[in-house]
Amino acid sequence: MSLSPRSFDKDKVILAVAAPLLAIVAAIAITSVIIAAAGNDPLHAYQVMVDFGSKSDSQVWIINKATPYYLSALAVAIGFRMNLFNIGVDGQYRIAAFFAAVVGGALTLPGIVQIPLIILVAMLVGAVWAGIAGILKTTRGVSEVISTIMLNAIGASVIGYFLQEGRLAKKEGNLIHTPYLPDSAHFFEFPTTPKPVYGFVVIAALAGLAYWFVLGRTRFGFDLRTVGRSESAAQAGGVSVKRMVITSMLLSGAVAGLVGMPTLLGVSYNYGTDFPTGIGFTGIAIALLGRNHPVGMALGALLWAFLDRTGTQLEFEGYAQEIVGMIQGVIVLCVVIAYEIVRRYGLKTQQRKVGEELAAQARTSDKAEVSA
Repeated sequence: MSLSPRSFDKDKVILAVAAPLLAIVAAIAITSVIIAAAGNDPLHAYQVMVDFGSKSDSQVWIINKATPYYLSALAVAIGFRMNLFNIGVDGQYRIAAFFAAVVGGALTLPGIVQIPLIILVAMLVGAVWAGIAGILKTTRGVSEVISTIMLNAIGASVIGYFLQEGRLAKKEGNLIHTPYLPDSAHFFEFPTTPKPVYGFVVIAALAGLAYWFVLGRTRFGFDLRTVGRSESAAQAGGVSVKRMVITSMLLSGAVAGLVGMPTLLGVSYNYGTDFPTGIGFTGIAIALLGRNHPVGMALGALLWAFLDRTGTQLEFEGYAQEIVGMIQGVIVLCVVIAYEIVRRYGLKTQQRKVGEELAAQARTSDKAEVSA
């Protein structure tokens, strides 16, 4: 008795579909109970969210909002694939966007040079800031969780020091910001109605494709995943664990540097006190939600943006302001639990089938010996 490749693939597909379905059903059930306990109608809440989210202006808003979410999730996922918890994406993208804005605002070059230069500066600054945590981990044994949290605070202080009138910023009304980027640094937009979709969504898609190829189809990606699963096995295979730790942190920081670019190059055109914060922490949740898969994280980013958008409408309908945050937390929790349940079930099923196959082979061998 042996398992055919077709039956094995079928079981694999079933398990892959079962996890998200279980998570969705559980999340809807738990959320409905909580909404009902608060004295509101959960079905009406879902109807409001679907109706408002399906409008054309909401769809454009969701795509634009999901773009930095997705880039943040990619940055986090690079660390996750190697069992590193880069909790410093928030600080990395903010300090990267700040210095990219300073450099971009000080130069006036053709767009074909200006835009890549700004993006390159952001990626370099993000990589250097994340690389500090990698060096501390490999040379002094400092946990990347602790060092990246501290670097978030240090980065905010550095920005606060330079983001002052007379230093690297100027005051305009009640806002303090870096000099405006020249027109040549404005990223292109898709002419959608009623508002345009930011062209940086293309960069985000290319980053996702590069993530999939490098981590899933190259020797470097294989080594990175091997270190994440077993450092001792990787060392036995000739992989330098320290070098992989530093490299993965540099890559994670470089991608983190892209997170602020949709806003800098497509919305604000400067870095000011009102620049978006907290996207890095949202990326952690989305990476968990998408299970570090580029397509899964894209869907997770769209879902997160959808909840952000429709949550404002729920407030007008009399629902509590915290309802959206609760829904997001429940979804992430259900996804993590559901995938773990399905993983354990799949492992037990595979072990049982292997045991049955070995038992069948043993019986066949015994019959052959008796016949002989």
